[in-house]
Amino acid sequence: MSTQLITRDSLPDLGKAQGHKFDHGHALVLSGGAGRTGAARLAARAALRVGAGLVTLGVPPTAQMEVAVQVTAIMLRRLRDANALRTVLDDSRLNALCIGPGLGLNAHAADLVRVVLQSRRACLLDADALTLIARDATLMQLLHSGCVLTPHGGEFKRLFDTLADGPGPDASLDAKRDATRKAAVQSGAVVLFKGAETVIALPDGTCARHSATGPRAAPWLATAGAGDVLAGIITGLLARGYAPFEAAKAGTWLHVSCALQFGPGLIAEDLPECLPAVLRDLER
Repeated sequence: MSTQLITRDSLPDLGKAQGHKFDHGHALVLSGGAGRTGAARLAARAALRVGAGLVTLGVPPTAQMEVAVQVTAIMLRRLRDANALRTVLDDSRLNALCIGPGLGLNAHAADLVRVVLQSRRACLLDADALTLIARDATLMQLLHSGCVLTPHGGEFKRLFDTLADGPGPDASLDAKRDATRKAAVQSGAVVLFKGAETVIALPDGTCARHSATGPRAAPWLATAGAGDVLAGIITGLLARGYAPFEAAKAGTWLHVSCALQFGPGLIAEDLPECLPAVLRDLER
């Protein structure tokens, strides 16, 4: 089965039609506790910049003040525990969820991941959420077709232990593609295996790749928080109504394009601020 190369011409139409803010979705990004909110704030900023109509950060009480002094257009919701999250998700307008960046690895965090998966909403799972799923087979069983998993190499091996002899850092692109396809089948979700060669697969075997090499090489993306921004971009596109596979493809391309727009010296906070210029260029 062939693998599509993600290029500008292969992206879905990212133009924003007229309408009410709720016509462009409402993303909920879940944060970790005090001192661990930066990753979720990066993701939330990216989701807003890519066009989600509304973005809310769900934070535990201990982190409420820390986050409140950092955000303006992004809304804030106090979430004490999993029961509070269930109550918030009674609002069907919350149509895309992001969980994992800075979340933590305790029982409280695992309970939040469980509620997110049980909600059957479109969701992006990254970082700590992936580690929690790798530790608990009952969470793995809750994955569904609306999920996008975004592991790097280490997370991939933890998640898909039956593929643990699969692609290492020096593996061929074919090996990475085959492992990603098998992981998508095993999980029933979209799997985005990060790297300079990013591979994205659907459970039906459909596969795409983005090559951040040659003219699209952006080595300065190797900076803390860059993956959190990718998570937010994809979440924002999910909120806007794009299918998980299309959101993952477009998010990957936009992420690298923002890095190329900024150039050397990039830090993660710069990436969302480059989105307007990249999106404007797509309209030309």
